Amino acid sequence: MKLICYLSNGYPTIQASLQIAQQYVDAGCDVIEVDFPGRDPYLESDLISMRMKQALEACDDYEAYMDGMAEMRRRLPDTLLLLMLYEDTLLEIGYDRFVAFCHQNSFADLILVGLKDDDVKRRLIADGLKVSCYVQYDLPEEEVAQAVSSNGFVYMQAKPMGSRRHPACPDLADCISYLRAQGIDRPIYCGVGVHSPADVDMVKAAGADGAFIGSAILKLHGDAPALAREIQAFKKCC
Repeated sequence: MKLICYLSNGYPTIQASLQIAQQYVDAGCDVIEVDFPGRDPYLESDLISMRMKQALEACDDYEAYMDGMAEMRRRLPDTLLLLMLYEDTLLEIGYDRFVAFCHQNSFADLILVGLKDDDVKRRLIADGLKVSCYVQYDLPEEEVAQAVSSNGFVYMQAKPMGSRRHPACPDLADCISYLRAQGIDRPIYCGVGVHSPADVDMVKAAGADGAFIGSAILKLHGDAPALAREIQAFKKCC
């Protein structure tokens, strides 16, 4: 199973993000989720929203972020990099400019959030990029249908919100089996609520292809030894 670590790109600087990405990989991270800081990150946690805000205060030029990501790709040619961005950010960059950037730097996997409709998503898929779909723990029919019809990995919520569960799928393993039964043979990565090695054990036992780690490692930026130890602890469970 793959260990996927979230990187707040541009926090505290773009150059610092390049160093942190290298620390992730040196410690055993398999995949890095790299964000474009959004101007209105209304879907993010307070921690990530604050970091996006501070990143944009330090540099609000998305061309600079793309230059940094291109350099990250050059430095880490064997690491899968997932690009996360809001639809508004993509449109501010410019659709054609963004697609060209992805193809030029071998970025194929996107986490696109804040969609107004499916138009941009469909265009990206038609242009050869893979767009992930988020599915909540209670497996809403519309979200499952979106995941079935998309071409990227499935981002499956790892833990329920309160008592919200699908009546036939009380556990994460049941949720993953349900998605597989719908014909999804692409990777299913689980995140949201994965904070400890025990959580990673649970995700692996459920049959997921990867586990997203966010705040547990973000809070250790600035303490490289502690960051490495934490990533290594998660990696052992994968």
